[in-house]
Amino acid sequence: MANKTVKIPVPAPQAAPAPPPAPRPLKILIVDDHPMMRVGMRQTLAKEFTDAILREASDTQQALEQVWAEDWDIVLLDITMPGRSGLDGLKELKQIKPKLPVLIVSVHSEEQFAIRVLQRGASGYLTKETAGSELVDAVKRILSGGKYIRASLAEKLAGHLHRGSSDRQLHETLSDREYQVMCMLAFGKTVKEISNELSLSIKTISTYRTRILEKTGMKNNSEIMRYAVEHELVDFPQRKRVEE
Repeated sequence: MANKTVKIPVPAPQAAPAPPPAPRPLKILIVDDHPMMRVGMRQTLAKEFTDAILREASDTQQALEQVWAEDWDIVLLDITMPGRSGLDGLKELKQIKPKLPVLIVSVHSEEQFAIRVLQRGASGYLTKETAGSELVDAVKRILSGGKYIRASLAEKLAGHLHRGSSDRQLHETLSDREYQVMCMLAFGKTVKEISNELSLSIKTISTYRTRILEKTGMKNNSEIMRYAVEHELVDFPQRKRVEE
């Protein structure tokens, strides 16, 4: 009887596994109303993060539109801008994308705004005075999941969190916009100057001033100035005499 040849099926060659997708480039959004400041931060970051996508926005509205449209790894946000402030922007950014890290880069000192913005979800605070030397370190720290604040500020923040609501200082009872206007009044700016800087009407700024006086029990700009200096809410004493 003849032997039968048994054919053993040979498996078809398998295709080589597809290479893993290339990592998405780091994306950083810089929000500041001063073109030179945006350029400076962009150049500093480009030297360190050579493959990063760096884009700019000149106001809060532009920033919100870009965050709605795309995913970002971190946003660098100024506080004082025409129209809606960075404080307003921070609040809306955290509502849109709660996990999006936001680093505040502001001309204002830490004493003025840092605790307030950290309580509202910011991942760090830098003054523009120190941004040139600390910006890259701050971004790296935040991208790694940390916070970027100075040790002295961390102590103040801890003390603030331990205080009960009944122990809040007068300026802590103000809304973000009221507090911003209070700091500008304390710096010696007039209602008209504040109106121009924030792109709001004189009537609106006058209303904020009235609310500030009512909430704090103060009587005039001189008392606002005195309080702000005593609580280190302004960087230096008034630049000019304020009107009573």
